[in-house]
Amino acid sequence: MLKLGQKAPAFSLPSTSGATVSLASLKGKQVVLYFYPRDNTPGCTVEACDFRDQHSALQKAGAVVLGVSADSLKSHSGFRAKYELPFDLLVDEGSKVATAYGAFGEKLMYGRKVQGTIRSTFLIDAAGCIAQIWSPVKVAGHAEAVLAALNGGAATSVPAATPKAKAAPKKPAAKKPATAKPASKKAARKTSAKK
Repeated sequence: MLKLGQKAPAFSLPSTSGATVSLASLKGKQVVLYFYPRDNTPGCTVEACDFRDQHSALQKAGAVVLGVSADSLKSHSGFRAKYELPFDLLVDEGSKVATAYGAFGEKLMYGRKVQGTIRSTFLIDAAGCIAQIWSPVKVAGHAEAVLAALNGGAATSVPAATPKAKAAPKKPAAKKPATAKPASKKAARKTSAKK
């Protein structure tokens, strides 16, 4: 896995724009490079649509969003058109770039170990260095987390699938001081009988 501050691995990939997109051509810009397993699958669709819905805010924060998978250009173009994605999707044939980023390897799928794309996102700064890592990505709330990082969030590696720390248990409410209750008639009788 890459480390924060490390130079991002170079890439040059075919894109849905019809041109080849390279990291070198994006120098001076912040790049949100996200790797996903496959077009038109449930999790990947939700993730792409979340990035779509946050796209104007991500652009305003100064970022270029790029989605990457091993799908064909035809598949990417159909996926992009179907969900009106405003950003380019890149073709990583043979998952070579995903491998260079540590976003391809062994993972659990339905309880079985398989080789495949590990859903991951890398925020690359204007100097071409890794500024933030999310891997593996938990889709819910991910696009918002990326936006928060762009807007000044701490630059730390965030494994999104890590369970959140449990909230501290609530303190029990302070008990009211006990007040002497008047003795019941039955108890009063017992007391007088003893005398």
